[in-house]
Amino acid sequence: MVSLSNSAQLDQTNTYLQEVLSQYDIETECGSRTVEIPLVYGGEYGPDLKRIANYSSKSESEVIKLHSEAIYTVNFIGFSIGFPYCSGMDESISTPRLETPRKLVDAGSVGIAGNQTGIYPLSSPGGWNLIGKTPKTIFNTKNPEDSYLKMGDKIRFILITDEEFQRISS
Repeated sequence: MVSLSNSAQLDQTNTYLQEVLSQYDIETECGSRTVEIPLVYGGEYGPDLKRIANYSSKSESEVIKLHSEAIYTVNFIGFSIGFPYCSGMDESISTPRLETPRKLVDAGSVGIAGNQTGIYPLSSPGGWNLIGKTPKTIFNTKNPEDSYLKMGDKIRFILITDEEFQRISS
């Protein structure tokens, strides 16, 4: 049980910490940057685009517009090595994970699970709704510290065509 004097001390400490944190610019201190990631939506690259559109009662083009206009923040890197969990997605296209995960999702696939979007850095199993694919390599297996994305980074997805995807991939 916390006594009143301890409670008052906790309140003072909490107030002090909030004041200190309000003066600390996390994005600047952590070296946050904005990264543009090319992305081709739908078709063979985003087989769940129609599912997301149906679930959100939107057209596929509305889903693409909402997804590509958002600025995402890399909040966490995990699940599989190098997988960025990104917040900032328009909640109207939030879609639950697949009931049965895929046995293999290609590296570069971009998916939606709940109110997050993420990028598969390596080919792996996965249960996110695939909306598209980037030709960009986001994870350096030989030197993980030199990977393309870091926690705190901002991401903008740039809509590209299949032809641009093929050109960038080669």
